[in-house]
Amino acid sequence: MDLPAAIRERLAALEPQSIELLDESDRHAGHPGALAGGSHFRLTVVSPRFTGHDKLARHRMVYAALGTLMRHEIHALAIRALTPDEL
Repeated sequence: MDLPAAIRERLAALEPQSIELLDESDRHAGHPGALAGGSHFRLTVVSPRFTGHDKLARHRMVYAALGTLMRHEIHALAIRALTPDEL
């Protein structure tokens, strides 16, 4: 399974209404994290599970869903985590 598919599969735990995942790894050529094989992504995820949680808690929920991918495969992840009402 490719990395974007693995990310989407793990984010399913958040019951997202939508996921926009952009691979920005090419923008980081020569960056130490890119040299080590880590990928750079920009994520927008909309989920009712974020309701009542601040930005930090939402990011922690995303990190928890991604689990071990955050330790090796993903070097950098820019997150925009919204509730359906925030669209």
